[in-house]
Amino acid sequence: MSLPTPSLHTARLRLRAFEDADANDLFALHSSACVLRYWDAPPWSEPVRAEQFITACGQMAREGSGARLAVDRVCDGAFIGWCSLKRWNPDYRSASLGYCFDDAAWGHGYATEAARAVLRWAFDTLDLNRVQAETDTRNLASARVLEKLGFLREGTLREDCVVNGEVSDSWVYGLIRREWRPSSERAPAR
Repeated sequence: MSLPTPSLHTARLRLRAFEDADANDLFALHSSACVLRYWDAPPWSEPVRAEQFITACGQMAREGSGARLAVDRVCDGAFIGWCSLKRWNPDYRSASLGYCFDDAAWGHGYATEAARAVLRWAFDTLDLNRVQAETDTRNLASARVLEKLGFLREGTLREDCVVNGEVSDSWVYGLIRREWRPSSERAPAR
C-alpha cells in the first residue's frame, strides 16, 4: 500500500515532497558536523548521498512505510530541514517521528511547528493511535521539542548507538492519540 506524501502548511512553514532540486540544500544540511552532532551516522562527504536520500524518500512513499517531507520557510522559501513519519504500520496504527533542521533554524520553534503539522496529519488523516520518537540523551533541545508536543519519555535504550565514535544512550518517547493536543496547549498532567 503506497502512502502519498502530503503537502502540509503552517503559519511559517511549508512541508512538501522532496524534489531533485533539493539535493544541494540537503547535502549542505547533512554534511554539517554541528547538525549531525547526535546522529548515529557521520556527516555526508559525497553529494551523491543527497540524491540517494531523495530516491529513498520516493521509495518509502511507494512502499507505504512512511513519508519524509522537506521543510521550507514561507517568508523566503528557504529549505531549513525535514520532518518524517517512518515505520508506518496501519495494522498497529503506529509510526515513528523524526526530524533534522539546519543549525541556523534552531531556537525559532520550526521543529516543533513542523512536527506538529506532521502529527496532525498522522492522527487525523492516517488515524494513528501511537507515534514514537527517539533522541540521544545528550540532545536536550530535541527532547524539549518532543515534550512541547506532548510526548512522554517512556524509557532509555542503553548504549544503543555509536555517535561520532562514542557509545551513547537514547531516550524513547511516545505520544498516544488520546493525549494529543493539536495546538500548543499542553496535555493535562496524569
